[in-house]
Amino acid sequence: MKTSVWGRLGAMIAKEFIQMRRDRMTFAMMIGIPLIQLMLFGYAINNDPKDLPSAVVVHTQSEATRSILSTMSHTGYFSFLPELISQKEADTLMKDGRVQFVIQFPSDFERKLQRGERPALLVEADATDPVTTGNALAALANLPKLALKGQGFALSPDPFEVRLHRRYNPEAISQYNIVPGLMGVILTMTMVLVTAVAITRERERGTMEYLLVTPIRPLEVMVGKIVPYILLGYIQVLLILIAAAYLFHVPMRGSVSLVLLLILPFIAANLGLGITFSTMAKNQLQAMQMSFFFFLPSIMLSGFMFPFRGMPDWAQAIGEVLPLTHFLRIIRGILLKDAQMLDVLPELWPILAFLVGSLLIAAIRYKPTLE
Repeated sequence: MKTSVWGRLGAMIAKEFIQMRRDRMTFAMMIGIPLIQLMLFGYAINNDPKDLPSAVVVHTQSEATRSILSTMSHTGYFSFLPELISQKEADTLMKDGRVQFVIQFPSDFERKLQRGERPALLVEADATDPVTTGNALAALANLPKLALKGQGFALSPDPFEVRLHRRYNPEAISQYNIVPGLMGVILTMTMVLVTAVAITRERERGTMEYLLVTPIRPLEVMVGKIVPYILLGYIQVLLILIAAAYLFHVPMRGSVSLVLLLILPFIAANLGLGITFSTMAKNQLQAMQMSFFFFLPSIMLSGFMFPFRGMPDWAQAIGEVLPLTHFLRIIRGILLKDAQMLDVLPELWPILAFLVGSLLIAAIRYKPTLE
């Protein structure tokens, strides 16, 4: 029986819709990725972060210091800690990344202000990410004219001077922030992807049956697949470090040995996640789709592309779960701030927890896979 062109075309279209319905992972990617991008770019991404945590070092509070801090707060960029701290405590908070700015009033600030000698107000900024601090520092241009207006201090239009000190990246060179971060991004992309297809490749090639008749346990299979890629990851790290030092001239103020040590749990966490994906996927295509589904929020919500403190609370909560977020703080802290092991320890345990969780899920799902 001869069918028309429209009949044959309709049958082909119906067949594709049926195939699409059966391939739920591909359909989820086609719908899910645009929705994720829309939500992230529409709600989570903000290149003008506000309410940045700031510390104040002042020997004696006065009407003038309170007026200056109030004017800074009204810009929307500065959120001051409730307590006053010492210079040493301020240095520690900035090195650990807990504050973005330190505002320092010299001990003779009030006296010089009364005499009209234009005392200097020091504003220190953590400039490891120039995008985060750029607009906030620009907002201080008119601070001397506005802060003490109408209070009768000195006759000049600028009763005091604002001195900016961009710490860790004085010249605001973006490569100092991007290149160390690229190490984490590249490792995340490659380590998750290459291991995501590991078990699915065994199944598609028919070699899974050989593993079935061996006494190898699930955890041993996963470790055996992970170790070679750990060595590959270290080769990538060494290449990036060499390029960072000799091509981009990134300052390496901290210990490179400490970097190499702390990279191990980060690589293992990404490899563990890749193995988890491979136990969940039915084929290599699905495994790669899952990897991309994880990589997209990782690169956007970790603080690599956009300021972490500029994101809403719900986006920051998601970002805190991602290993890349904590690794970026570790690598930038060591290379740019000379952070030590104790300084970065709070960022290490979330990576280790992610590693243990992913391996447990993979081990649980690997058993029914064998059956």
